[in-house]
Parts: sequence; structure tokens; C-alpha cells
Amino acid sequence: MMDTNKRNGLVPIIAQAIEEMEVETGFSIPLENINLAELERRTGLSRSKLRTLQAKGFKEQPHGLKGKPKGGILKGYTGTLDGLLSQGITNSVVCLERLRREGFTGGRTTVKDYIAAHKYLVPVRRTQTAPQGNRGRRYMTGPGEAFQMDWGFTKVLNPNGAEYQVACFAMICYHCGQRYVEFFPNAKQENLFIGMIHAFQYMGIPQYVLTDNMKSVVVKRDLEGHPIWQKDYEAFMKAVGVQTKLCKPRHPFTKGKVERLVRFVKENFLVDRTFQNISDLNWAALNWCNTQNAVFHRALGFVPQEIHFKDCAAVLRELSIDSAIRGYLCPERRLSFDGFVSYEGIRFGVPSDYFLPTVRITRDQNSIRIFSYDFSRQLVSYPVTWSRQDQICAGQFEEIPQPEEFPTARVKTTIQQLPPTPTQESLVLL
Repeated sequence: MMDTNKRNGLVPIIAQAIEEMEVETGFSIPLENINLAELERRTGLSRSKLRTLQAKGFKEQPHGLKGKPKGGILKGYTGTLDGLLSQGITNSVVCLERLRREGFTGGRTTVKDYIAAHKYLVPVRRTQTAPQGNRGRRYMTGPGEAFQMDWGFTKVLNPNGAEYQVACFAMICYHCGQRYVEFFPNAKQENLFIGMIHAFQYMGIPQYVLTDNMKSVVVKRDLEGHPIWQKDYEAFMKAVGVQTKLCKPRHPFTKGKVERLVRFVKENFLVDRTFQNISDLNWAALNWCNTQNAVFHRALGFVPQEIHFKDCAAVLRELSIDSAIRGYLCPERRLSFDGFVSYEGIRFGVPSDYFLPTVRITRDQNSIRIFSYDFSRQLVSYPVTWSRQDQICAGQFEEIPQPEEFPTARVKTTIQQLPPTPTQESLVLL
């Protein structure tokens, strides 16, 4: 009987167990009615494994990878992965997105296994100090109670090979992890106000914001340790209706959520990122935030966006754009003697019929708009090109009328202009 089972292609260990059961009972046992509990005791195979084999008739099946080309599904893409690993990029999500652009059809687990097996390609990080371990204790706040904010910085290489720096404003909800990210040419105080307003429009206004001791927020502390706010920031808090709490100096663990968000932006969003200008980068950052806010976080046990709209939104306040808030979105600039205002490193012209020394300017999506100081009228609008050349508007330079002569009769003579002749330096000597 056992030889018959073997000839039928059954797994040998199962064929032997069935043979023993049939000898003990004295009759043949149909495979579909076999006692899996008894078979588990005799073979040592798990019940789930036996169910799978029973569905296949307890027969040996060829391996699932049999017949596939040698090298696996990553064949042809290992060069790209090796290049990313040599640059220190070990984020499997970023690597998978890069491979998908090249036509890779596999999954993330395949990429993670390859990265784990080729860690030797990753450059060794330089460690300046020994790890200090955990210096703080994590805690949670109630819905809509607190946000955390911070700045991060990244370097950018322009098409000419020159390097400059871009600032990243990050804000995250302490309760649910809803996040907002925006990039600016620098981390000046006016850009901090614009980033906070945009984040409040995106997520709502909490009871207080937790931040570190940045110069744009606090000047110093008094003898009792109470903060002395920077005067413009103090006026901003009153205009928005939000409070601010400061972290202990040199203790970034207090606001670990936003510190981790800045690190996540650098390791996920900015890795292998190309863009045309900061406006294009901010559109991509907003789409990235929308995607990440809708992803289920296993550590949290929920989707941040769902909890934010369900619990936090009931406590948060909406931001209304009044004249005070509009003033922070449109910082003031003084006119130069030649009719230009400087904004984000670029000079923009203002019509000559505007006589006041100060204007308001803002970057609104894909346009630069310049207003009068009291917002009574819009003076001029420019498309956002991020060109470093001066932008001149119509009517910027007043033309002084001068007498000019014109021909009284039809002009009949015609002369011809020749192209420029090559100079002596441009000749090639043979």
C-alpha cells in the first residue's frame, strides 16, 4: 500500500503516516476524509500546512520559483539599487519608487531583502560621540491641544553646479501625527509666520505650539526662567490667538515628533528629488503630505487624517484671514530709488505712479503680487520664474517727452548691412 502511495506522488512523510493509519484501521482511508489532527501528531507538520497539502491532494508540487530566470525579479535592476546604496540611500520606499520608474514590477519585500543582504555597499557613517540613550519620556496630549514646529535645511545644486540652501518648515499635530511641510528660500521670521499660517489653514489652530528657543520666537529668559518673546512674534500670537511653549534648551527630545518628521522628510521625500523651482517643490511636498497623512501607521494604530478630522477637528479653531493675518502673509518692503523691491533674493519693479515708500508683497502659488501698503489696490503681478534677473514692469520708468523728427516724404533710399566679420583672434591658423 505504501508503494502505491509513493507512486501516486504523495509527500513521503505523509505517505508513510497514511500507510500506518491504514494498517491500524484495516481499511483504506480517502484523502479528503483523513484525520488532520492524527496526521499532525504522526508527521509533526502544522495543521495549516496539512490543510494546504490536502487541498493539493498531498502531492509534491514544483517550487514556485522553478522556471524563472536566474537572478530573480531584480535581474536588470541591481545596478540601480547598488548605486542608491552606495549613496547611502537605504529607504526601501524610496528605492522601490526609483525602480518603479524603470519598469520594476516586484514588491517592497524583495527590495528590503536585497538591501539587508547588501549593507556592505552603504558608506559607513561617521560617529562623533557615543550614543547617549533615552533622555526623555514620550507622552501624548489631548486632541487639538498642541502642535510642534521646527526648521530643517537641505542643500540644492542648481543646473550650473552652484550650491545653495533651502529651508523646510515642518509642523505636526501632537495627538494624531497630522503633518504639514513647506519650503522657503530662507528661515527668516516672515517665512516662519507664513509657514505657520499655511499650516493653521491646513490643520487648524491648536491651544499652543511647542518649539525650541529660536531667535524668531524668543529673545531671552528672565531671572525666573520665563521667556521674553520677540516683539513681532508676540504680536503674531495675539493676532492668531495661539500660545507658545518652549522646550528646555539643548533638549530636542521634548519635541521628538517634529524632529522625527524633519528626519523623515530628508530620508523619504528629499531623497533623489528633482524639481524646477521652490513652487514646484512645494506642490510636490503638499501632495506628499496628503499621501502620508492618509497612510495607516502601525505604531499609532490608526490613520492620522481620520483621527485628525474626527477628534482633533472638534477642538481646533479655523483661521480667518483678517487684515492682521493678511499683513503677515504680505510682508512690507521699502522701495529703492530706482523703483525696485527685493523679495526672496529677487528684485521686482513697481510702477512709477506709486509715490509711497513702502509696499506689500507676497508669493501666491504661481504669481508674485505687489500691493499698496494699505492693500487698497494691487500695483503689479509677476509670474513666479525664480530667475535671478531683475523683473521690470510696464510704467516703472517714467519717460520724459522729447521732440522727435519724422520724415515728411516717402523714404526711397535703401542700404544693406553685412554680418560682422571674424576678428583676428577668432581665425584658426593651419
